[in-house]
Amino acid sequence: MPIFQQINAEENLKKIVKSAFDTDMEISGAWGYTQASATCLEGNPDHLPVAQIEHMLASMRAYLEMNMTLEKEKRYGSININEIFREQLRTEEHTYDKVNYEITAMQEEDYTSFINEYKEGYGKEDFDLNDHFQRRKEATITRSVIHWFEIGKVI
Repeated sequence: MPIFQQINAEENLKKIVKSAFDTDMEISGAWGYTQASATCLEGNPDHLPVAQIEHMLASMRAYLEMNMTLEKEKRYGSININEIFREQLRTEEHTYDKVNYEITAMQEEDYTSFINEYKEGYGKEDFDLNDHFQRRKEATITRSVIHWFEIGKVI
């Protein structure tokens, strides 16, 4: 299993998200690797479910870690993130969501190759669909990550 580097949060998180994903979000803090570095949700002008906003931010972190900050030959594609478990912690002043996600992905070059193989082979008599998806499954890595969110009063 490859080890992915944590994303540095020295820059303004809101600006990073805007620059990398062309998305405006009312957030601050860091990338949520610990409770002390939680991603702070400060507003919700679109009135989205909080879990949806959290999932979007966790997906952004995964893409930064596994694709956008890596050299081309080390990048991962087909990155999928699913919530496994969550717990909420409250202090007198703050509310935190600690969310466990499972992330699956495969090397970007492998993913591209599988997609091309599927496009060329699908529907042909000699294309073994079961073998194709078994090899895709074997090429997929699975990681478990935790993302901490601080829920602002306006959420």
